[in-house]
Amino acid sequence: MRPPVPVPTLSRRAKLVIGAVAVLLVLFTVIGTLTNVYVDYLWFDETNYTEVFWTEVQTRALLFAVAGLATGGLVALSVHLAYRFRPTFRPMSLEQQNLERYRQSLEPRRKAVLTAIAAVLGLFAGFTAQGSWQTWLQFRNGTDFGRTDPQFGRDISFFVFDYPFYRLVLGFGFAIVLLSLIGAVLTHYVFGGLRLQTPGQKLSSAARVQLSVLLGLFVALKAFAYWLDRFGLVYSDRGDVFTGASYTDVNALLPAKNILVFVAAICAIAFFANIVVRNTLLPAAALVLLLLASLVIGVAYPAIVQQFVVRPSADQKEQEYIQRAIGSTLDAYNLSEVEYVNYATESSGSEADTQAALAELRNDTETIPNARLLDPNVLAPTFTARQQIRNVYGFPEKLDIDRYTIDGVTQDYVVAVRELNSSGLSENQSSWINRHTVYTHGNGFVAAPANQVVAGQEGGEPNFTTGDLPTRGDIEVEQARIYYGELLNDNGQDVYSVVGGADPREFDQPEGGSDEGQINSTYDGEGGVSMGSFFRQLTYAIYYRERNFILSGAVNDESKVLYVRDPRDRVEKAAPFLEVDGDPYPAVVDGRIVWILDGYTTSDAYPYAEQMSLGEGATDALTGTGTTALPDQQFNYIRNSVKATVDAYDGTVKLFAWDESDPVLQTYRKAFPGVIEPRSAMDDELVSHVRYPEDLFKLQRDVLTRYHVANPVDFYNQNDRWQVPSDPTITNATDDQPPYYILAQRPGDEGASFQLTSALNAFERENLSAFISASSDPATYGEIQILRLPGNTPFRGPQQVQNSFLSNNQVRPDLTLFNSANSEAVFGNLLTLPIGESGLLYVEPLYVQGSGENAFPLLQKVLVNYGDRVGYANTLSEALDQVFGAGAGEAAADSGDAADTGVDDEAPTTEPPADPNAQPSPTAEPPAGDGGSDNPARDQAVGQINAALEALAEAQRNADFEGIGRAQADLQAAIQAYQAAVGQAGASPTG
Repeated sequence: MRPPVPVPTLSRRAKLVIGAVAVLLVLFTVIGTLTNVYVDYLWFDETNYTEVFWTEVQTRALLFAVAGLATGGLVALSVHLAYRFRPTFRPMSLEQQNLERYRQSLEPRRKAVLTAIAAVLGLFAGFTAQGSWQTWLQFRNGTDFGRTDPQFGRDISFFVFDYPFYRLVLGFGFAIVLLSLIGAVLTHYVFGGLRLQTPGQKLSSAARVQLSVLLGLFVALKAFAYWLDRFGLVYSDRGDVFTGASYTDVNALLPAKNILVFVAAICAIAFFANIVVRNTLLPAAALVLLLLASLVIGVAYPAIVQQFVVRPSADQKEQEYIQRAIGSTLDAYNLSEVEYVNYATESSGSEADTQAALAELRNDTETIPNARLLDPNVLAPTFTARQQIRNVYGFPEKLDIDRYTIDGVTQDYVVAVRELNSSGLSENQSSWINRHTVYTHGNGFVAAPANQVVAGQEGGEPNFTTGDLPTRGDIEVEQARIYYGELLNDNGQDVYSVVGGADPREFDQPEGGSDEGQINSTYDGEGGVSMGSFFRQLTYAIYYRERNFILSGAVNDESKVLYVRDPRDRVEKAAPFLEVDGDPYPAVVDGRIVWILDGYTTSDAYPYAEQMSLGEGATDALTGTGTTALPDQQFNYIRNSVKATVDAYDGTVKLFAWDESDPVLQTYRKAFPGVIEPRSAMDDELVSHVRYPEDLFKLQRDVLTRYHVANPVDFYNQNDRWQVPSDPTITNATDDQPPYYILAQRPGDEGASFQLTSALNAFERENLSAFISASSDPATYGEIQILRLPGNTPFRGPQQVQNSFLSNNQVRPDLTLFNSANSEAVFGNLLTLPIGESGLLYVEPLYVQGSGENAFPLLQKVLVNYGDRVGYANTLSEALDQVFGAGAGEAAADSGDAADTGVDDEAPTTEPPADPNAQPSPTAEPPAGDGGSDNPARDQAVGQINAALEALAEAQRNADFEGIGRAQADLQAAIQAYQAAVGQAGASPTG
């Protein structure tokens, strides 16, 4: 017999080393966690939102403790009882002999093992439960909606606030009972209470009692689950085209759930009775009954009803339930009060009533004069080239639109702030001192009227009526420094700055006209966390892993550290119960620059309402380009309940209850008293700058593509479904066209209003079906109007209009010239403008951008479409004249833009002169109404260009390579002839 193999043991030194490493790991983890919590607390204390911090911490701690103790404690109790009532004597068998060595191994370590199991399970349960802290707060502070569901007659608050909490408790109940049952079975098996392979009695009396109780509790919880399942039918997706309880759910599955509640209760009683009866056949029979009942009446019967009763006439059987779904979905997405207007009933896409439209245009003083020619999604490089001033500054990829009233006239502006751009610092500017103590902030507010450009040698630029350094212009800014902005977030990493102190060391702005001199400043705002002690300096040194917090002389007792500087991040941190819109925008309010943000309250538990993905529903072609995508989570209720502001200088966060009637908001205001101010606390000037939020609008327009249909049968058959068009300005785009802000007069209104708009196409077609707008004016905020176009007339949609532009004989030669080796054409936003009661006018600016490293787009042309007519000219008024005849563009010409009457080099105009980066562009045809041409050579060259383009297209279709070569040579010769003709005449390339 071989001697036993000795078990290797660790030396004393190895044990000490392992112990020391373990202690250090725990110590570093604890220090890191406590540091993160303390830094968080300091931020909440600085912003005066400690109520949010303590409420969240206390709620998480409460749920962690309750769930952890309940799970770990009850499972440990079950295991302890199983061990406590183990049999004193066990029958001798091979099974028991094999288990004996495990018993001998466990016995000395029994308490340690049990404690470890309880601790691990408690930690897992605690961490899981604390993540549901908002569910508990909603349950505890729930507010009635004042509306009941049509099936059960319960207030909507039961489904939104109570039902999710009951499900949470039920889930933990199942987990605790199941884990307790597993622990008891294993313990009984190891210690002989459960004998699977031993002849004779299989269960001891104690094991039978404990397992019967646990199984009875499990089945009792199943009875409660069946009872809750009845209410869960309001979220059923059995209906093919709608959400909520269907005919089968109400008439087959609901009665089955009621029956199963009683069957499960009887089964639970049978298990409890086994404690006394001592007959396993009784609970076994009850369990079989429950399984059969759940399969027959819970699965088979509803499937039979669905297949043989509902499907043959689903549109009739489901009418009542579809009606419920339509009403609930519209209410959940705040679309119950949408105004539908039958529009352009006398016009058609192919034979537009131009005389009526011309009359509307001549009388228009609100829409055409405000037609926006500057695209904020295109002009960021132009703002950077003309207003950056220093490399340390920058502008976001997407600029913003807002409106201001100057000298009694309200006009929309393209606006931006000149922010600190830490990624633009040069190598010698990137030391820790420079990055965090010198270059700490941006400076300045920049605005340009959205319907004007500047003429001159490098014309086509925005007319910056407010800008430069120091900031000056028609919008008065008293505090222009930007310490909080969208660019202060470097690839998801917060950019912090250490500011303050006696010596002004922060770069503020260049000095006079010098390229090297600078003016420094010192931050004196209320924001920021004081660094007035060594302990705090050490805390931030650990938090940022940066020793300069302790060693650098730039950090002293008077210093402050600014962090969490992105406005969206600040609002999300101050109000973690809100979803924040992805596009903050700056506004000047009472002389200070503030960021305005929209906060949403959401829920995924509104009965009968269609579920959507928040991130997917709010995605369009611009998402991620200067905007932040919303989280990809499910929801079916949303309200724009909060307007938030972040002061760009001191970071002050304010939350205002915008929709005070929202029950979800009321619930959170109970949970966080004093955190959200009433709407009446908003300054009138601040209210004048609120906008209808883009993300909410995109979600609502997606819902309306289906739920504008009120008739249940038509809804089921999808007869009149719409869809959001793809962005026509992007080649081969699949993402949705973004909505656009415009200042225009809606049909039926007396004046222009600032509104968010979008076109809607027929489903899987490019024809226009509707035009939707949401008002941003304070008096009519949130009023949604849909212009419904006649379904028997094919109105052109955005993509069809874009195609008509691209194929137009006037446009094609210019695009060929613009898209050269030295430049490229850039299409701006394709705006849809309602013209009185006559129809919809499309307006699109065309920019040209050079190919150089620092090139930027300049406005060159304006395209217009009405019906089947296309206008293409230097100005909007000229393009309108081409479409409607002479005099049609008078409204645009009289709007204040001096393009049509001649201007000097600095005057605002809608006429975009030649782009210095691009080749001159021919005018393919004389403007409409022109009596003749003053340059026959140019006209001949234009004809040759058109002929060459047609020959080239024909050769490409026929794969005639020799013909392609000839056509390209002819085209090059025609272009040279055109350029020579224009140069000899001394005419402007844009006519």
